[in-house]
Amino acid sequence: MHSRPLIIRKNAVLLLIDLQKGIHHPKLGPRNNPHAEERIQRLLKAWRSSTRPVVHVRHMSRSPDSVFWPNQEGVEFQEEFLPIGGEPVIEKQVPDAFCATALRNMLEKTGVEQLVIAGVITNNSIEATARSAGSLGFDVLVPEDGCFTFDKPDFKGRARTADEVHAMSLANLHGEYARVIPSELILRSLDQALAAPGAGFLASLNNATNASTIT
Repeated sequence: MHSRPLIIRKNAVLLLIDLQKGIHHPKLGPRNNPHAEERIQRLLKAWRSSTRPVVHVRHMSRSPDSVFWPNQEGVEFQEEFLPIGGEPVIEKQVPDAFCATALRNMLEKTGVEQLVIAGVITNNSIEATARSAGSLGFDVLVPEDGCFTFDKPDFKGRARTADEVHAMSLANLHGEYARVIPSELILRSLDQALAAPGAGFLASLNNATNASTIT
């Protein structure tokens, strides 16, 4: 999978996962990739400038102790990643953004074949969503510096740093479900892409959902 030429398609979707205020709660512990938000902002700016579609995913937890529990500040989007201009929002209750949501139907109705998946956290919603996307036949790109995670003990109770957890999760994805590459390569390929696809695509994406926020 990873040996194919890197070409960013005209209707490639930037899928932003769980970029909500709760992810900065101190109880989540030490994280890696301190510049991930900056890298994601660069991707978001580039996607919007090229008129390529952006889809936002928001986690609405079923656990009252979650940082993403509804009806509190943590569930809200971070200011830097607020949807604009009718960009669709998918709401989910489990890590996989394809599970019990309209995401797959929305993408297939609009002819999307390629996804760039960024956000949080690497070994949870990023990995779960990328696995499903790859298994469903989408061409999946994951920017290794456009996601992050937190320290976590392994199955045997050994403490693992966020960098270790992040690296293992990306290794699970690369070559099997996705191509894991630096965000700079994605941006460089976008710069080399053909002319922007036109303003009509985002409208067709929203028409497929019949609403800007769907589940």
